[in-house]
Amino acid sequence: MKATIWHNPKCGTSRKTLAILENLSRVDVEVVEYLKDPPTREKLAQLYRDAGITPNQGLRLRGTDAEERGLPDADADSVLEAMVADPILIERPLVETDKGVRLCRPQDTVLEIL
Repeated sequence: MKATIWHNPKCGTSRKTLAILENLSRVDVEVVEYLKDPPTREKLAQLYRDAGITPNQGLRLRGTDAEERGLPDADADSVLEAMVADPILIERPLVETDKGVRLCRPQDTVLEIL
């Protein structure tokens, strides 16, 4: 099975989720450091759609200026545009497999799609 993780190595939850994936021999892990290689607007929209959440639910508030910018109450298109322009606004980690997508907070959520 292939799993792609949109990863921030500075995030403890992201590191723990990656460790779960790497410890499973049946999983071929692709790591995308999304701050260096951000997903496109279209990819983000697809990830959130497949995870069954809205872009607003995937918005990182902690450690960002999202609230000051009014993003929690903004429409989905505005949130996606802000995330593409400033990827630190993307809550992490997102993991995609052929079984679906999850925002893995807590990290054990990844087990639902393995």
